[in-house]
Amino acid sequence: MLSSQPNKIALTALPPLALYIHFPWCERKCPYCDFNSHQIKELKGQQTGGQGFDEARYINALIADLETELPRIWGRQVHSIFIGGGTPSLLSPTGMDQLLSAIRARVNLEPGAEITMEANPGSVETEKFAAFAKSGINRVSLGIQSFQDEQLKALGRIHNGAAAKQAITVALEHFKTVNIDLMYGLPNQTLALAKADLETALSFNTPHLSLYNLTLEPNTYFANFPPKLPNEDEIDTIFEQNLALLNAAGYQRYEISAYAKKDQQCKHNLNYWRFGDYIGIGAGAHGKISFPDKITRQVRERQPEAYMQAMESKGNALIEARDIPAKDLPFEFMLNVLRLSAGVETKTFTERTGLPLHNIAKGLEEASKKGLLDQDPAALKATDQGLRYLNNLQEIFLG
Repeated sequence: MLSSQPNKIALTALPPLALYIHFPWCERKCPYCDFNSHQIKELKGQQTGGQGFDEARYINALIADLETELPRIWGRQVHSIFIGGGTPSLLSPTGMDQLLSAIRARVNLEPGAEITMEANPGSVETEKFAAFAKSGINRVSLGIQSFQDEQLKALGRIHNGAAAKQAITVALEHFKTVNIDLMYGLPNQTLALAKADLETALSFNTPHLSLYNLTLEPNTYFANFPPKLPNEDEIDTIFEQNLALLNAAGYQRYEISAYAKKDQQCKHNLNYWRFGDYIGIGAGAHGKISFPDKITRQVRERQPEAYMQAMESKGNALIEARDIPAKDLPFEFMLNVLRLSAGVETKTFTERTGLPLHNIAKGLEEASKKGLLDQDPAALKATDQGLRYLNNLQEIFLG
């Protein structure tokens, strides 16, 4: 039963649990990237074995970090693993195998769990794909972004179109599932160039595509030195063209930027969007863990060196660990689930927040009246208009 106190969290069951591992290094920092990534050239001269980062030291820190979380998730099964970055494919096959073996020895990992690794199309990483698959990686997400050499140069990518195509071909040979990350609204991109990019991606028939509109994020090179991008009307036209091409090719838009063939959605990301739990280890990693009477969030040290030193000297690298106030949970929940094209069942709100539905009744009414939320009382689902103006819809539930 729910507590009679409207702001008292009371979960009757815990949500699914995932594991996120952050690898913070890249060969080059892209000018549009606002993720916690650090160029390895800046670290040369340290004892890094020629990689530009101390792999053994970082893996040891990750394993120790995971061990600090075990008491908080004891007895719970981990349903998926996502190794993101940065460029985690810069890890050696030996290092990846050591990391995954250590995880399996410490957590109750679901048999056949989805294990995703992000990778760039560089030739060095591609050569490792067979070994990564042997270690247990069964899903790879390739940061292609574009197949046009001029566009890739403008985006600061270190690969060209030929390398992108080769990486997809090799990935499809080794991994059960392959995702292509593609961007649109690129510097000086025309409707024809956008179509050529997507048609090239579709020609590989991968089970999953992620399609992002390039945005100028704060604290990035592009934010300070903005390139010439298509205007809003041009971007809308490109998006509509993309949607038609994807639909015709049999891809379903199941999240604001994610498209999949039947039953090929990313399980790890679905868990995020359904307000599931996740352990977050690594430099700058975030985590969310639920308990019967509270929901907590954590943040780790962002700088790789500070993270490793903290793990070595203090046994943890937390810079923030807090319980989410009950008043903030409705917005955090709706911020995630409204990204899903199918939304979630209405009962999921109470199941995942531990709060009664009347906490968002006013927002539901307002969003429905504005045509942004589906009027089906059994579902929390954005209308097509709501997905188009998602920020406006989400803001209704703020505060």
